[in-house]
Amino acid sequence: MSFIFSTHPLHPAATAMLEAAGDLRVASAPDPETLLREGHGAGIVVVRAPIPPAFFENAPALRAAIRHGAGLDMVPMEAATRAGVLVANVPAVNASTVAEHVFLVTLALLRRFRQMDGQLRQNGWTAARSQSDAAVDLAGRTMGIVGMGNVGKAVFKIAKFGFGLEVVATSRSPESVPQGARFLAIDELVASADILVLCCPLTPETTGLLNAERIGRMKPDAILVNVSRGPVVEDAALIEALRDGHIGGAALDVFATQPLPLDHPYFAFANVIVTPHLAGLTEESMMRMGTGAANEVLRVIKGDLPVNLRNPEVLEHYRRRFPA
Repeated sequence: MSFIFSTHPLHPAATAMLEAAGDLRVASAPDPETLLREGHGAGIVVVRAPIPPAFFENAPALRAAIRHGAGLDMVPMEAATRAGVLVANVPAVNASTVAEHVFLVTLALLRRFRQMDGQLRQNGWTAARSQSDAAVDLAGRTMGIVGMGNVGKAVFKIAKFGFGLEVVATSRSPESVPQGARFLAIDELVASADILVLCCPLTPETTGLLNAERIGRMKPDAILVNVSRGPVVEDAALIEALRDGHIGGAALDVFATQPLPLDHPYFAFANVIVTPHLAGLTEESMMRMGTGAANEVLRVIKGDLPVNLRNPEVLEHYRRRFPA
């Protein structure tokens, strides 16, 4: 009898749903070797960590890989499709949570929160207040958004209607840019934005999108916020710009190597905020993502297709593997 396998623990509500439906097993660690060993024989996998392509080899019971969240870069789509495995995700449910994080770190950078807090704790009131000499308002600035999916649209709404910012945006689909934002090509956008927010998916086209040449176009006091994926930014170019004072600062939630090594250069900059890939994680969003993934699992168990099927080309192969 196959089982439901999750790469990580899930929200209690989602856990209860899946335990009521079958044998739920949670990986003891999310590394590839553990996932391959402990996930062998699974019927459905809930994905919160990168899945090695080998997971889909010699897996006759495996029906579906359900992404806990929106981004599909953790699922090797070609390997899953080749194996006749359904792939689904849970889009949009944490978009507002990520957008809130964008403004949390944006305001913290502009108002020099890290420096102020550190000075107050170490050197006292007057030293902390002096940080306000270099603090700036968010009002009146231009926010540039790269990517107009659910997260990009949620960021736009807060920027435009919450703070009254001018918003410029770029997207692979210009028609996805909402009324109230001005579409710009990426090179124009990075040059005009005071706050540059990356919230695009990781694709071959977006890998290395923010390279040395584009970072060089940024305003010297501009800040970068990355809530997309680490490889969208060329780390060496960003580190050089920060060292040389060519941009105002950065808030980074995602990295090319995760977990981020404790000796990474990003930790050395007072004007860099680093967070451990948690922009979309709160108690509420974990419940929404977990129960959304669990509902997709239950649909597959019942013999139905996921609502958010992301590889429809797999269906013929899937039906041969699991006839109705």
